[in-house]
Amino acid sequence: MKTRAYFNLVLASILSLGGTVHAASPEFSKAVDTFYDKYFEDSPSFATNSGIHKHDSKLEDFSAEGQAKTIGFLEKSLAQFQGLSTEKMTGDQKIDREVLLGFIQSKLFELKTIRNWERNPDLYSSFLSSVAFTLVSRNFSTPAARLKSLVAREKLMPQVLQAGRKNLKNPPEVFTKVALEQLPGTISFYEKEVPAAFASVKDAKLQAEFKKTNAAVIAELKAYGEFLEKELLPKSKGDFRIGAKNYSLKLLYDERVSTPLDQLLEIGKKNIKQNQDEFKALAKKISPDKTPEKVLEDLTKNHTTGDKLLGEVRQSLSGLRNFVLKNKIASIPGDSVLRVEETPPFMRALSMASMDIPGPYEKESKEAFFNVTLPEKDWDQKRIDEHLEGFHRGTLIATAIHEAYPGHFVQFVWKQVPKMTKVRKLVDCGSNSEGWAHYTEQMILDEGYGKGDPALRLGQLQDALLRNARYIVGIQMHTGKMSYDEAIDYFVKEGFQSRANAEREVKRGTSDPTYLVYTLGKLEIFKLREDYQKKLGKAFTLKKFHDEFLGYGTIPLSLIRQGMLGTEGVTI
Repeated sequence: MKTRAYFNLVLASILSLGGTVHAASPEFSKAVDTFYDKYFEDSPSFATNSGIHKHDSKLEDFSAEGQAKTIGFLEKSLAQFQGLSTEKMTGDQKIDREVLLGFIQSKLFELKTIRNWERNPDLYSSFLSSVAFTLVSRNFSTPAARLKSLVAREKLMPQVLQAGRKNLKNPPEVFTKVALEQLPGTISFYEKEVPAAFASVKDAKLQAEFKKTNAAVIAELKAYGEFLEKELLPKSKGDFRIGAKNYSLKLLYDERVSTPLDQLLEIGKKNIKQNQDEFKALAKKISPDKTPEKVLEDLTKNHTTGDKLLGEVRQSLSGLRNFVLKNKIASIPGDSVLRVEETPPFMRALSMASMDIPGPYEKESKEAFFNVTLPEKDWDQKRIDEHLEGFHRGTLIATAIHEAYPGHFVQFVWKQVPKMTKVRKLVDCGSNSEGWAHYTEQMILDEGYGKGDPALRLGQLQDALLRNARYIVGIQMHTGKMSYDEAIDYFVKEGFQSRANAEREVKRGTSDPTYLVYTLGKLEIFKLREDYQKKLGKAFTLKKFHDEFLGYGTIPLSLIRQGMLGTEGVTI
């Protein structure tokens, strides 16, 4: 089905989201519960990460037969939700139905069309890290109970890697190289962090069983690495690019965005030019006799050392939280705890910083982890300096805003409020979640945080240019209009990034084609705010807008427009 035709059907189905007010449809509620019960059963790691722990001893079936079963279940579910009458649904249920339809379409598109389970070897080895990490890091039950679940999962892990060996067909070279780059961190995680996490367990029999299963996982990971290097890498001749048609479909299914790619590209080019002009004007104001590149180079030298980085991030958070509350930026509900930690080893190859939040149904372990990647011990001084330049004073604050206050962490705690529906708790749309976090970087400085400190604004603009470059590179690279090396140069020259960071970003972009969602979502949110302010007039307040927006969870932004303005559509 063509993209525009599909969107017209979607649009037609949403036109009646308002209308007569009904009591909640029990048929829809039951269908949602039934869908997620089965989805949790088929995707045990998703259940664990969501705070549902009845499947903690199980793992996904990655075999070709298992993928076929998942596809069959999703196709059946799609037909069921498409066939449900919306006549007796509430407005919220109608929105949730559209959200769920998009979620299922997105999963089917990934499994049937993109088929990363046949293309990306890192899918299998990194999966083994993530499914253990939640059991290791979150104290939702006793260490002994979590270790018992981990042992059960470890017994199934060799099957995951065996499925990978069978499924992988001519992956792109860069995918195999990334998998090899990530593997040492994964192996180290099982050799060091996992045993250390459960050292307090006194059950000798359980510890002996764990020692056996853990050693088997380590051996299988090492063997998988040999397979990748000796057998798969020489045969890795595939194309990482997904092509224009699939790119448009991915945006439609994942983000509910139907804007043609050429139009999206023009929007992205216009925004990067605006940010470049602002960056250059500010740089000239700071140092009239220096080029913008030299001003930035001088600014990046103002960074902390690796041993003090976590402490500086922690120090920035209390001031940000206080500013958000004092200046009535947004409410921060709940009692979840935020901790700053070093990025786990298996995530360091592709991440400078990230937020690891507990699942929306987690009842015991409510802490969130702000992960920051530190320099590795075996790096030379040049590489250490280049890495820390990514955390100079301006970008360190921008990162803390993005990940914590009022970015990802605040959006997460809103998903914990009792009135949030199951669908909205469990679905995450990138242009919403990443768009919100990126929007807050600029918004909070606009509201006076930092008192006009040019270093903070320059850091915010540098991060905006990074996201602008992702936007342009993602479209251009995956539609064959920009090579891998040209993409690196684009990040350096147009995005004002260090070459080391540019290489990391392009590597990420090969397997994350739509990482344009940061800028795309930010622009959508600013336009939504503008339109909402016009609607409310004098009754508008920033806190009112943010609280109502956050109350929808992380669903597609066009549906939030429908709820807040009564008109759907992506407007930038």
